[in-house]
Amino acid sequence: MKKYLIIIAQLIVLCSSFCVFAAQDYIVGEGDVLRITIYDQPELSTLVRIGGNGTILFPLIGQVKVAGLTISQVSEKIASLLADGYLVSPQVTIFIEEFRSQKVTVIGQVNKPGLYELNGYTTLLQVLSNAGDLSKDAGDKAIIKRKSNSPDKKETIITIDLKRLIELGDTSYDIPIIDGDSIFVAKAALYYLNGEVRRPDAYKLEDGTTVIKAITIAGGFTDKASPSRVRIIRKINGKEEKLERVKMDEPIMPDDIIVVPESFF
Repeated sequence: MKKYLIIIAQLIVLCSSFCVFAAQDYIVGEGDVLRITIYDQPELSTLVRIGGNGTILFPLIGQVKVAGLTISQVSEKIASLLADGYLVSPQVTIFIEEFRSQKVTVIGQVNKPGLYELNGYTTLLQVLSNAGDLSKDAGDKAIIKRKSNSPDKKETIITIDLKRLIELGDTSYDIPIIDGDSIFVAKAALYYLNGEVRRPDAYKLEDGTTVIKAITIAGGFTDKASPSRVRIIRKINGKEEKLERVKMDEPIMPDDIIVVPESFF
């Protein structure tokens, strides 16, 4: 887990260098305060709050509908309206002076689950960091439920591979988090090793784990072990079943109990 925390911190530092550019993709809404500057036109520069109807009042062009647009799109829209009979090739720059109250819920295997405010452009890694990072029982998946603006109001489900994001550093999975998102970090699937292995314990199940790999992770067989008599206690359709004399390449399933008996000799 310490390795996870170090990698998360490194990725956050790496990603922060891109946030100025990514902020241009921030979608504005009611309550945001925008500082709008027109190059070489100081009298038109203004500070405005987006009203309940999603509009701002701007000099010369009056009310402008901006809610639901990105910062870049707002800049382009204002520039286009000013160019329509007012200014020649206006250059519009917009900064977010004050963000509206936006919240996201983080639950599951994080150290501080709860409701968190978003202060502008925020990525998944930043939210997880605010939530105290992953707990020791965290699995490799995060599920993001996102509200839809469509009439049927169906939620969008986004599955994030945390292993690719955190261990492999694939920042394409470090997606922007938006107002109303609900993030669930799943618990890791476990399997258990009992009997004649050097470190009997519960272990996190990873893709492709076989009996021999599990035993190797547990330190290998003891001198008293009977490798040919390894069995698995597995739940099948809700009932426990014993798989006797399993092969070493048998895939491990969640909640499997691998029992390595003592040799008779």
